[in-house]
Amino acid sequence: MSKLPLIVAPMFLVSNPAMVIEAGKAGVIGSFPLLNARPISKCAEWLKQIKEKLKDHQWAVNIICHKQSNKRYEEDLHLIKEFQPPIVITSLGHPGEVIDIVHQYGGLVYSDVATVKHAKKSAQIGVDGLILVCAGAGGHGGTLNPFAFIQAVKAFYSGTIILSGSISTGQDIAAAQLMGADYAYMGTRFLVAEESQAVEEYKKMVIESTMEDVLYTNAFSGVYANVLIPSLIKEGIEPGSLKSREDIDLSHLVDVKAWRDIWSAGHGVTSVQKVESMKDIINQLKKEYDSGVSRLVQND
Repeated sequence: MSKLPLIVAPMFLVSNPAMVIEAGKAGVIGSFPLLNARPISKCAEWLKQIKEKLKDHQWAVNIICHKQSNKRYEEDLHLIKEFQPPIVITSLGHPGEVIDIVHQYGGLVYSDVATVKHAKKSAQIGVDGLILVCAGAGGHGGTLNPFAFIQAVKAFYSGTIILSGSISTGQDIAAAQLMGADYAYMGTRFLVAEESQAVEEYKKMVIESTMEDVLYTNAFSGVYANVLIPSLIKEGIEPGSLKSREDIDLSHLVDVKAWRDIWSAGHGVTSVQKVESMKDIINQLKKEYDSGVSRLVQND
């Protein structure tokens, strides 16, 4: 099967080795957050498993570089040095140390950014690629329009560009390329994959939700993200009552922790219709991509 210019985004508490391995076998780049594997010994096992299974394929890990948020930062950095993932995706914080280590073994570092200001900072540091997090992205989302964001970044950056935000079909991948991106970045579409670690109730909610069920808020992590309104309601949280992170008091919600009980999804959730295997999802995306490209050629 031919490759798609697609990276399956690392999803907190969802992505796992099975997803990464199946993505690689199907011709796309899979990824997972290092913090999904706890304790650190389990993370080492995951990395070993993926490296053995995907010897000739690209794959990626995600590391949180904000040391105050990621108490395991130094240990994660050591694992990257030991297992040498081909691509390391950095989020939050300065990726300088990561770049030094990854470039020593010939790997690539992609940094996710939601503003032009942060894109310029990451470009100056020397990352190999920028993941432009646009409006409608699942998890930690942005607000910028992708057309404008890509053109603004291309004015000062010549590295790899990955587009994120509401991308959920093969036609979307083709459109991202046409806009100037090298890869599309897709997460929400894979939440319901059979291999996904998302609980069944989460998967069912994703299938039943539309973009009108998605709320943009910073109430749970302090960083703006898109969450599913039905997941708030099931926990007894009135969406209209949410305040910004610095003001909110969730002490009465003893069992609620960000991203375990409050579930995230992007605007592309509307396109998710059923639970499928990673292989079947990617095969469908490939058909849609080919259809989209053919349509462009026919209209040329």
